[in-house]
Amino acid sequence: MEINYEAYKIFYAVAIHGSISKAADALYISQPAITKCIQKLESELEITLFNRSPKGVTLTENGKVFFDFIKNGVESFMNGEHKLSSLKNLDSGVIKIGASATVTKYFLLPFIEKFHNLYPNIDISITNHLTHTLISLLKNGSLDLLIVNLPTESDNTLQITPCCTLNDCFAGNIKYKNQINKKISIGELVEKYPIITQKEPSNTRRFLNSIMTKNNINFHPKFEIVSYGLVKDFAKIGMGISYITKEFATDELENKLLFEIPTKEKIPQRGLGLVVPKNTITSFATQKLIDLILKK
Repeated sequence: MEINYEAYKIFYAVAIHGSISKAADALYISQPAITKCIQKLESELEITLFNRSPKGVTLTENGKVFFDFIKNGVESFMNGEHKLSSLKNLDSGVIKIGASATVTKYFLLPFIEKFHNLYPNIDISITNHLTHTLISLLKNGSLDLLIVNLPTESDNTLQITPCCTLNDCFAGNIKYKNQINKKISIGELVEKYPIITQKEPSNTRRFLNSIMTKNNINFHPKFEIVSYGLVKDFAKIGMGISYITKEFATDELENKLLFEIPTKEKIPQRGLGLVVPKNTITSFATQKLIDLILKK
């Protein structure tokens, strides 16, 4: 015997409401369709499920036994439907995001603010760590989405979507701007002046190292700092010339706390990428945030 879930759902509704008309209203189904479904169910089960009377319907003894068995199943399905609808409508859920502290502060934060204003019932968890650690967390399911500096190591289990172009430069305070009044080669810059960079193995530092290698420059920075913010702070007080990302130092550059030091060699552009696992279904909330970022 094959009986579909819809028949059980109709039986459940009639039993709960004690009325075919009320069940029809609740399910948005016509009364004749409800009656036909119940008759078909009784015929296939070969039992009478309801006592009929002018006042409505009540369960027979056999109907009560049957109801006790299907009640939890039907309610579980209904709860699942309600939960899925809630997630789809972004009335509940959580997004677990991985990014560096720098990317979180200077890129992600405005999107988080806008997303929260649109969908205040979605919880957001942010993990700040090095890229290789974040990728491991993404692969084991601890994170839903990464925003990382590009280029990053290729991995055929991950889907990487570029979302932002970044432009790096060397920058110093007014003292170094006055000392270097024309374009200078990167080799001469690192030979004559103290350089401030992030420590390895940050992606920014790895990118800078690749520039040095490409130009055959023996590179030993004067200051190596974990925090990107401190790299800028050291440069602002004149400790040396920093390697920074323009998009993450707009305040300092616009307010003339730092000045770009022009170099003869063009520093290649890089970017940020959104990373999710391949061959997995992204949650409604995570996809909505991705769409919000890519739209910008």
